[in-house]
Amino acid sequence: MKGFRSVTTALTRTVAPGAADSSGAPVGGERAPAKRGASPLIDWLIAEKIAGYVAGKGDAPRLTVELAPLANDAARRVVDYTRLTPVRELPPPEGIGRREWISANLGSMRRMLDPVLGRAGETLGPLKGSRSLGVSVVSTIEIGVVVGFLAQRVLGQYELVLLEETPADAPPRLLFVLPNLGAAVKALDAPEDEFLTWVALHEVTHAVQFSGVPWLQPHMASLVSELLRSMELRIERPRRIRVPSVAEVRRVAAAVRRGDIVGIFTSEGERQTIDRVQATMAVIEGHAEHVMDAVAPELLPSLPKLRAALDRRRHSQSGRARLLAKLLGLEMKMRQYEQGKTFCDEIVRRAGTDAIVAVFSAPEALPTIDELTDPVAWLMRMELPLLSGTAPEPRASS
Repeated sequence: MKGFRSVTTALTRTVAPGAADSSGAPVGGERAPAKRGASPLIDWLIAEKIAGYVAGKGDAPRLTVELAPLANDAARRVVDYTRLTPVRELPPPEGIGRREWISANLGSMRRMLDPVLGRAGETLGPLKGSRSLGVSVVSTIEIGVVVGFLAQRVLGQYELVLLEETPADAPPRLLFVLPNLGAAVKALDAPEDEFLTWVALHEVTHAVQFSGVPWLQPHMASLVSELLRSMELRIERPRRIRVPSVAEVRRVAAAVRRGDIVGIFTSEGERQTIDRVQATMAVIEGHAEHVMDAVAPELLPSLPKLRAALDRRRHSQSGRARLLAKLLGLEMKMRQYEQGKTFCDEIVRRAGTDAIVAVFSAPEALPTIDELTDPVAWLMRMELPLLSGTAPEPRASS
């Protein structure tokens, strides 16, 4: 832990709000050119150092399969199946390490959070300096640890900044984290070409979704902006010590049982917005999972083995990793993604591929959080004709 102690010591010395970075070095690669100290509540440079320390470099064997041919073939197959036509060229695949993934994601986070955190820092009152320093230390360490933990596990990512308009200097990227892919191939004992083809199908599906559905990125960005505005108001609002009500205690207990730690700190209005975000993300991820399984059989003789192995990998984390995932709400997130795939599988089974096309026909067509577990209700709301022999059954009462 010597390296981690040195990082945290440096953090407490350098994170003071408004401190200028004499080097002027950019944070987050090309994603965040502003100098360190632009945000009074997060030191992005130190967060990146912590994340890199937590993530490590990985020592997986070098991959031999070329990404570009896989991505090009995947794009053709995904477009044919989904009937989503990209309105712009898909980004080329990039094989990167964990540190570059960290840099790209922290840069995107900074673009979204800095405006809110900057305004919030101006409302901390007469104790602004000391309070800001304390908040910054905690927030910086938290973000660094979370991003570093994720960097150990992510295989690929269609990375984009969730702003209503894509910044000209931050175009979407199609990223493949090579050390994690190599480690997964070795751990799952999977054929390298088949496993990478499968992962490419998933990530390319995301690229097709966002480039073929013009309203999807602005819709997600508006939901995120709504959450950020709520967060800003909560930071500005004075906090008063009071005894929590019985209802609040019960809500916290229920959130802990569900593994929904994030829900403890949100208001009812924010919870509704989070539900919309989670439902949308579940559909986006579930759609990609459905597409990769629908398109892959003719390409991947080992598909059943790959699916079983990947599912085992997702559910066989170490005790420490499972605890962290629970604290971060990632277990709940994984359940949402599983629900998203089940939802997509079921509407296609009942109404054919026209149903999967209808999901992305308009923001109003997206399923609600309740419809994710009741695809028949969504089909009825959308008035889609059912295939013969698939009449809807009444939902069992709980």
